Amino acid sequence: MNDLNLTAIDPFQTTPPVPVVAAQRTPESRNPDETVRVLGVDFTNVTPARAVQLVREMTEDSCGQMRSVFFANAHTLNLAAADSEYRELLRAASHVFGDGTGVRWAARMNGVHMRGNLNGTDLVPHLLASTPGRRYFLLGADAATIRRAAAAAESRFPNWTQAGFHHGYVHERRLSTRAIRKINAAQPDVLLVGMGNPHQERWICRHRSELCVPVCMGVGGLFDFWANNVSRAPRWLRRLGHEWVWRLVQQPGGKARRYLLGNPLFLARAWLNRK
Repeated sequence: MNDLNLTAIDPFQTTPPVPVVAAQRTPESRNPDETVRVLGVDFTNVTPARAVQLVREMTEDSCGQMRSVFFANAHTLNLAAADSEYRELLRAASHVFGDGTGVRWAARMNGVHMRGNLNGTDLVPHLLASTPGRRYFLLGADAATIRRAAAAAESRFPNWTQAGFHHGYVHERRLSTRAIRKINAAQPDVLLVGMGNPHQERWICRHRSELCVPVCMGVGGLFDFWANNVSRAPRWLRRLGHEWVWRLVQQPGGKARRYLLGNPLFLARAWLNRK
């Protein structure tokens, strides 16, 4: 299968740090789909085209159980290094894909080449555009944002059926129960959960036994892009792997701590845990 150029797509501690292990090939690397461990989290190291294929295959063969797909970047790995429960939650996913330059740098420090930058903002639109006849449900953001995101997605991806959408303010048990009833009644093949991490991964894992959905994907800020709350970085900046700079300029209050403090912390962790 030919590779996909995802950059060409324009989609709308509280606990003490725990020891983390350096990037290394895990036993699964003997299989065609290599798995590598970066700072304690196992990544499915594949091309963008193969990543789309893997998700599509899971929608076709659910085996009667929900499967989870997460995207982890430098911020995700910082959270995982400081929270062993969250780290184990990520490691229990069906697939974790490497998102961003930081993950690639950390892997490279240990001789591992990541085969693609697999972020949900690019990968999900390619999935919805390339796999006809499926149903998806959107969960996340505030009511106004998710309504605009749903309208944009329905127009952009006519080959898929939009089964429904619901805002992401479901942190109380009764609200989660109500949302899950709506999701299950809609019978989607894929549930896209955009609450940011670690909230979206925790929510998916907490309710996995209640969700009658073949595949749940944590998609971060995807709905903000689809709703035009924020814009993508120019393509040339994305190709350089520095979209985080664009996000920082657009949202300095919300992103300064993550990038200006978190990025150096991540690089220090990666350096100290190299082979």
